[in-house]
Amino acid sequence: MVKPSKKLKKIFLITGITGAVYAGFQYLLPLVIPFLAAYMAALGLKPSASWISARLSFSVGGRKFRVPAGGVGAAELFLLTAALGGLSYWGLQRLCQEAALISERLPGWIHALDVWLTGKCHSAEKFFNLRPDRLVTAVREMLTGLAGTLKQATMPFLMENSMAVLEWTVEALVVCVLFFLATILSLEEMDDLKRRRDNSIFRREYAMIGCRLATAGKAYLKTQGCTLALTIGVCTAGLWILGSPYYIILGILIGLLDALPVVGTGTVFLPWALVLAAGGNWGRAAGLVVLYLVCYFLREFLEARIMGNEIGLTPLESLAAIYVGWQLFGFFGFILGPVGLILIEDLVNAAEESWMSQGEDCQ
Repeated sequence: MVKPSKKLKKIFLITGITGAVYAGFQYLLPLVIPFLAAYMAALGLKPSASWISARLSFSVGGRKFRVPAGGVGAAELFLLTAALGGLSYWGLQRLCQEAALISERLPGWIHALDVWLTGKCHSAEKFFNLRPDRLVTAVREMLTGLAGTLKQATMPFLMENSMAVLEWTVEALVVCVLFFLATILSLEEMDDLKRRRDNSIFRREYAMIGCRLATAGKAYLKTQGCTLALTIGVCTAGLWILGSPYYIILGILIGLLDALPVVGTGTVFLPWALVLAAGGNWGRAAGLVVLYLVCYFLREFLEARIMGNEIGLTPLESLAAIYVGWQLFGFFGFILGPVGLILIEDLVNAAEESWMSQGEDCQ
């Protein structure tokens, strides 16, 4: 039987490892994410929890007792959760206030849009020699029909998805409770977990994967921090050039929105540009579109550049990995794509080194 060539063996190796990494990300990772997140949180809480635990000791009947690190970590995690919850409540409260203000001004904006559309329709009627108000009536009927269609489609959508939202809420609560308990248990059992990991035959793979995940996490935080700062700066400067009196506050808020998943600067700049264009302010509308494009390409460039430099990929490789990861895993593919590529390269190199060492032993 003819042995496969070295190139063919490497193709099989790369294909097998790529399939294993994809299957792990697609099917295994969602099952272990709460525990991985809990372990990472426990690593962050361990120094302070151990320091506090060592100093919270008391004696009862001549025996010395110490508050366990898990209990201290639970208290710290609870305080952090309470602080984040209070901040989120304040943010939602402010958002509701802004929404109420917008709802008060919305009728005026709708009236201005109606006046603008009516004027444009009258101009079109004169240009095409149509009967007066014929085009206006047709457009109003179209808008009325569109509103009725949206209303009819909205209620069934809400009724059909209300149960899904309820299930998602219950699942999120279960995951939060699981994360809290897993964090406490990880703090208590961290030394034992490290010992078992070091004694495992897969210790090299554990160390490799853990190192890559930590590197990718740091790169992600660095990327988001740099992108956030530059986006806020660009938005603030652009709004100042466009003459907005609230350029500092709006620049900060839009930059923070850009850091959120799915939202981005386009959710603010594009509707704003449409409103200005509807009012005839084409110059400022074009300026907002240009500002949106600058922020968009700035984020794309920085994500590829910084992520690539931090985790050892070229900008082109990082951009390609981000795109493939996004196509395969959605939003989280931004991290999973580059990490998956790095894991595939490391595992292939490790397997080749293992083959070479085995060949030397045989000789």
